[in-house]
Amino acid sequence: MTPNLPHSKTVIIVVGPTAVGKTALSLQLAQHFNTAIISADSRQCFKEISIGTAKPSQKQLAQAKHYFINSHSLHHNVNAGVYEQYTLNVCDEIFAQNNVAIMVGGTGLYVKAFCEGIDIMPTVPTNIRANIINQYQANGLSWLQNELQTKDPIFWQTAEQQNPQRLMRALEVFETTGKSITNYRSNIAVERPFNIVKIGLEMPRELLVKNINLRVDAMMQAGLLDEVKNLQTLQHLNALQTVGYKELFAYLKGNCNLATAINQIKINTRQYAKRQMTWFKKDADIYWFNNNNKTVGAEVTTLLAEMGLA
Repeated sequence: MTPNLPHSKTVIIVVGPTAVGKTALSLQLAQHFNTAIISADSRQCFKEISIGTAKPSQKQLAQAKHYFINSHSLHHNVNAGVYEQYTLNVCDEIFAQNNVAIMVGGTGLYVKAFCEGIDIMPTVPTNIRANIINQYQANGLSWLQNELQTKDPIFWQTAEQQNPQRLMRALEVFETTGKSITNYRSNIAVERPFNIVKIGLEMPRELLVKNINLRVDAMMQAGLLDEVKNLQTLQHLNALQTVGYKELFAYLKGNCNLATAINQIKINTRQYAKRQMTWFKKDADIYWFNNNNKTVGAEVTTLLAEMGLA
C-alpha cells in the first residue's frame, strides 16, 4: 500500500552503503524527472578532494545538474547544520522549475538533518578541535573511546562507538561546555512543506565487499596516493580524518607499507558501509530495493508512479 502524498513538491532520497550503486540510480531518476541532484555526501562537497571521495565522473556530472559537489573548500566548516540550510535553499531553487528533486548519498546525519532539522550545537573553539584531532591521530580510536566513556557516559551508551567523526564531535562539545552532547538534542522533528520519499539500495554482502575492493583498487590506479601527497600540509583538518586519506597519511609518515595501507582502506570502507546500513535500517520510512539486478531503476519508478509521481 503506497501513501498519498500531501504536497505538490517532492524530494526523492536515494540512500544506502558506499559502492552499492546510488549514483547510477540517482542519474536515472534525475533524467526520468528532468530535474537536478543534491548530494548527501559529507566529503564530496570539498573541491580539493575527488578521487578518494568517489565523486561522480565528469561524464556523470554532465548528465544532470548537481548541488553540493565541489561547492566548498576544505577550509570551510561544513556540518549538518550548514547542510540543512544549504539544501533547503537549493530545494527552493529546484522547485521553482520542477516538482521533483533528487537527493543521493550515504551520510545519514546529513539526510536526517535535511528531513527532520538539526539541533543548534555550541560553537567549538578552533584550538579545542585541533587538540582533539591531534590526540586522535597520535593515540587512535581507543583513546577517543576511553575519553568518551569517562567524560560523557550518557552519550557513550548510545554512541556509534566505532565512528571517530561522531566521537570527536561529542568530545568537542564536552570539552567546550562541560556538558554531554545529548543535552543539545531535542529529538523533535520539523515538518517540511514538501514530500520526502526515501529509497534504499542494498545488495548481498559478498557483492558489496567485491565492489568496495574494486573501487579502492580503481582509486589507487586513478592517482589517490598523489592526491593525498598534495594534502599533507592539511591533514590536521577534520574533513581529512576520512577513510582513504588517513590510511595513506599513515603510510606517508612511515607508519606502514603501501600494501598495508591499501588493505586498511578496504577494511575501513567495509566497516563504514556496515555502519551506514545500521543507521539506515533504523529508518522505517525507507523503501528498500536489492541492487543485485538490472531492473532496480524500473522497480523504483514503478513505486514512484504508484505514489502519483509520473
